[in-house]
Amino acid sequence: MTEFSGAIDALHDRVTAADWDEIYIVGDPHGCRAELEALCEKLGVTEQDLVVFVGDLVRKGPDSKGVVDLVRNAPNMLTVRGNNEEKLLRGEKTIPELTDEDLEWIASLPVVISLPETLVVHGGIDPRKPNADHDVDDLQNTRSMVPGGSYDPPYWFEQYEGPERVFFGHTVLEAPIIREHAVGLDTGCVYGGELTAYNWRTDELTAVASGETFVDRRDEKFIDPGQSTEPDHHASNR
Repeated sequence: MTEFSGAIDALHDRVTAADWDEIYIVGDPHGCRAELEALCEKLGVTEQDLVVFVGDLVRKGPDSKGVVDLVRNAPNMLTVRGNNEEKLLRGEKTIPELTDEDLEWIASLPVVISLPETLVVHGGIDPRKPNADHDVDDLQNTRSMVPGGSYDPPYWFEQYEGPERVFFGHTVLEAPIIREHAVGLDTGCVYGGELTAYNWRTDELTAVASGETFVDRRDEKFIDPGQSTEPDHHASNR
């Protein structure tokens, strides 16, 4: 059982996998409701399926309110709180369309969701310290292992060795990262890329293309995984 500090454990939701048929983990929507609805339709999501988001439902895209409404009101959708949600709570950014009730819901979101042998966080897990020593900022913003490096390698997922498999967003990728202990799913929908889902039971990837480029992003801010994205057949253990 993964152990976090008391403060983080209070922001940790545990999912009983047997309660759901399919379980999909989805990359950062960033206000792209049309693409999210298209992805759910392509997946054929039913009320018996669970959709888990790696955070950053909001900002940059055209319909943050629409994404919040969709996820907030769906009994079969869960999300962790990403760094862009955190910016709203800290007053660093605002989205006028969001109501006080929306912000209260965002404040109630976990920063970790767990499934058997699996963690879902927004940024990552710092392999240099125990999980119990992580704070909210670590879980939402971990990326480079270089102090102040941001997009400079090495990245946390290149050094992390488990034991849990960590699903994450935050780091914008040219293609999903599929490793034994780390799965990166932010394929830059809001930047003209794709919105990507991973089937937790079958190890299958499904994506829809962005309708347009809502925000321009420099090429160096997209990470090339530089590896195969073939699944490693974890489903047999579930």
